[in-house]
Amino acid sequence: MSLNVLALLSFLPILLAGVLLIGFRIAAKIAMPLALAVTILISHFVWEFSLLNILASIIEGLFITVDILYIIFGAILLLGLLKYSGGIQVIRQSFADISPDKRVQVIIIAWLFGSFLEGASGFGTPAAIVAPLLLALGFPALAAVMLGLMVQSTAVTFGAVGTPILIGVQGGLESAAFSARLAASDVTMAEFLMTVTSHVAFLHAITGTFMPTIMVVMLTRFFGKNKSWKEGLSIIPFALFGGLAFTIPYVLTGLLLGPEFPSMLGALVGLFIVTFAAKRGFLMPKDSWNFIPKEEWPSHWFGALTINNPADEIRNPNISLAKAWMPYILLAVFLVLSRLHQLPIREILLNVEVSWHEILGTSISASSTPLFLPGTMLMIVVFITIFLLKVKAAEVRTSLYESLNMITRAGLVLIFTVPMVRIYINSEINDLGLEGMPIIMAEWVAYNVGQIYPLFAASIGGLGAFIAGSNTVSNLMFSLFQFGVAESMNISTTILVSLGAVGAAAGNMIAIHNVVVAAATVGFLDKEGAVLRLTIIPTFYYLTMVGLLGLIAIYGLRYTDFLM
Repeated sequence: MSLNVLALLSFLPILLAGVLLIGFRIAAKIAMPLALAVTILISHFVWEFSLLNILASIIEGLFITVDILYIIFGAILLLGLLKYSGGIQVIRQSFADISPDKRVQVIIIAWLFGSFLEGASGFGTPAAIVAPLLLALGFPALAAVMLGLMVQSTAVTFGAVGTPILIGVQGGLESAAFSARLAASDVTMAEFLMTVTSHVAFLHAITGTFMPTIMVVMLTRFFGKNKSWKEGLSIIPFALFGGLAFTIPYVLTGLLLGPEFPSMLGALVGLFIVTFAAKRGFLMPKDSWNFIPKEEWPSHWFGALTINNPADEIRNPNISLAKAWMPYILLAVFLVLSRLHQLPIREILLNVEVSWHEILGTSISASSTPLFLPGTMLMIVVFITIFLLKVKAAEVRTSLYESLNMITRAGLVLIFTVPMVRIYINSEINDLGLEGMPIIMAEWVAYNVGQIYPLFAASIGGLGAFIAGSNTVSNLMFSLFQFGVAESMNISTTILVSLGAVGAAAGNMIAIHNVVVAAATVGFLDKEGAVLRLTIIPTFYYLTMVGLLGLIAIYGLRYTDFLM
């Protein structure tokens, strides 16, 4: 069977999901089972991926689904406790005191606080925390989900303390041929990864500096009374300042310390600088922007969760600002402490594992490290919050009920979406000697675009993240492929691998299961297509910009590396 036909068949389930979700606006709980069914049929009858392997992949996917639902549950439960205790009202007022301008709040909360969470944790945690926090601050559910997903960009490649580079790129490149190539050039893996880290930092910094501006112009264009891009552009000086406050320390950290800390330290430094500047009116716009009254919002902006109950406004009004913010501060601290390689806590938590090796006698295995998951950190914070904010037993029960209801609805989508992803990735296990379905699609692109492939290298990474919902998994799938294409074209291997890693970060903005996670935390399930129609815009910007930078680096600056 020709490469063209194989690539078309590989793309068919993704195309079906996209058409149903975006074109026909069908809920993911209907679209994704259909996409899974088509994936099973194609993988079995074309790739001869056995039914036993398909079942094992589904079981593997269910392991991952439980991990994701655990995170969603903790995020919604924490929000509920803050809502019923009155803590959310205090947090809302604290941001109003900095600036009532919603555009400013987007830059501080979504861009900077969200990027810090990504640097510390990964696993989709930023969207799961940022989206409900924005909802609590008076943002429409649709806007909160959109912005929560847009955070999943610049910070992602160095997210979870550098996991996409240290596990994704390194694990994806490990092979006898790659090791021999390094040895022949007298280069170590550490040197190769450090070069990739520096490229990734610069590519993200140049592209990501404009993300706060894109966030605010999308907010004013799609959620403003006047549907105006201009209302977002009036804050450009402050938005660019917010972008640079993150990306400058981000690049410096990447160059000096490696891939573990750029997102975390860059966001932390930026958060301090931008909050300090906003309080003093530095570069703040003369106008102030807010949403129209909630009574005038169109119905498709709303989710199932509500924050502004009249009783909330008078519940426990004496909560201090420090107490109200303490749950999120503790969450950030626990995430950082649990992920630092320099501390023993990480290894202790990772030692507790639930696993099923060689599922049903296949080569596919599944595992979970429940204590290491962000969900566990969230649950610890939830327990502390109950006592810290003196939440009543009835309010705890109500919050638990809301959280369980939401993860049940999210689970109805994820139990089809994640197994589909695993079948895609595991389809390389076949007796025909065919590459897996994602690699087939990448090979088709590389074969058909020729010398301008660097323009599309980031999109291949984005494709991997769209399928898998993970920068790390995309890097594991495609890093060696990117390296091989670079060698065959006699262009920089480190640049091409870096382009793929950066593109994989951008792909997280449209990954189906990331959309479901963010939507679930604000009660916006069954409207995933509306989210994708918005987040495809910044994704296209990111992939195009990074691709152009790749072309400039390779053919304009004629960059070469130590393997050429």
